[in-house]
Amino acid sequence: MHALPWRQTVRRRKEAVVADRVSDFLAQWERERPDLDVSPMGVIGRLSRVSEITGRALSRTFTAHGLTSGEFDTLATLRRAGSPFTLTPGELAASSMVTGAAMTNRLQRLEDKGLLVRATDPENRRRVHVRLTDDGRARVDEVVVEHMRTEQDLLDAHLTRTQQGELAALLATFLESSGDVSMRRD
Repeated sequence: MHALPWRQTVRRRKEAVVADRVSDFLAQWERERPDLDVSPMGVIGRLSRVSEITGRALSRTFTAHGLTSGEFDTLATLRRAGSPFTLTPGELAASSMVTGAAMTNRLQRLEDKGLLVRATDPENRRRVHVRLTDDGRARVDEVVVEHMRTEQDLLDAHLTRTQQGELAALLATFLESSGDVSMRRD
């Protein structure tokens, strides 16, 4: 049987790839199904593993400050909105890609912690606004510094700054071509 063209490319590149768990899975699939191009599994599998590893590290940061990842995301979204640090629950849910019910539960927990308040719009009583409290702003401003440090430490431990830029550009290309485009209206 002749080697498939993609298989030759994969074999040439394999020597430069560091052995990781995904490499083990790929080798098993290549052994069991040599007719399949398993290289996409290498990319997607590694993205998944990186997400798990970074998620655990970031979760430790948030937990140290009495927050979950989702709670930090909500506080950070309000903080990024700028003064007066107010959005609707629907805007927060859309930004976080969670259901309205999940956002309602998250908002209740954050309100119980004194980090945000919900208030009915005086001009439209069906509309609610969510606003950071002073304590909420102080908490997110404190946590975001450690959050950025954790992310930078993770990247610096494994990639040069040039590699980080290249990876960011490749991921941005993937996301944009997948339809995940900016919601900014500049």
